[in-house]
Amino acid sequence: MLVAERYEKIVRLVNERGSIRVTELSELCEVTEETIRRDLDRLEAAGRLRRSHGGAVSVQTGPAPQPEIPYAEREIQHAEEKKRIAEAAVGRIRPKDRILLDASTTAWYMARTLPDIPLTVLTNSIKVATELAAKEKIEVISTGGLLAQRSLSFVGPLAERSLEAYHVDKLFFSCKGVHPERGVSESNELQGRVKQRMIGIADQVILLADASKIGVQAFTHVADWGEIDAVITDRSAAEETVDMLKEKRIETIRV
Repeated sequence: MLVAERYEKIVRLVNERGSIRVTELSELCEVTEETIRRDLDRLEAAGRLRRSHGGAVSVQTGPAPQPEIPYAEREIQHAEEKKRIAEAAVGRIRPKDRILLDASTTAWYMARTLPDIPLTVLTNSIKVATELAAKEKIEVISTGGLLAQRSLSFVGPLAERSLEAYHVDKLFFSCKGVHPERGVSESNELQGRVKQRMIGIADQVILLADASKIGVQAFTHVADWGEIDAVITDRSAAEETVDMLKEKRIETIRV
């Protein structure tokens, strides 16, 4: 890759995600972290991005909403990490719990792993509901609503009103972006609003986020860190991120 091509790739990634870490840019561009730091210095001097601690942030006046990645594509991205995160999350569930699962692929892996024990599961995911249908002891409640075809999830006003009719012990959800300062974010407003409603009806809020999401600021703000009780991530999550979460008194588990 030519230097100019690398510059364009870096700027594109920063603008798409809102922010990105040096370590991730190093992997994506297949160059050393020191090279990436020099690139970021030059791009900042040219006014194309702004340096931040450990990475860079976009200087665009306002990020455009990103289209949702199709479910079939998300299903195979970071699959091993998501499976480990799902297994750790399932370990927090007890018989007779009332739980809420979003439409993330990690939540689907949870549904596959869940033992057939007495539970009530509320979800806005077609895939999760279908997976749990064969488990006789689990009562499944679907929110209904507007079908988002790319994510096979229900969103919109009907889904939001449906969620407000319930109260759950534990919410397990994922997201598009996990930013140390700006909190949790989603790719579009419909998904973001549904997840805000989910957080509002749960006693305990557990975020499932593989390391690829950390440092990313997506289009729609979902939650501040004060609304999150626990984060389950994978072993490649940066130590400084884990330390930051612990400083905020958020239980943090790496698997």
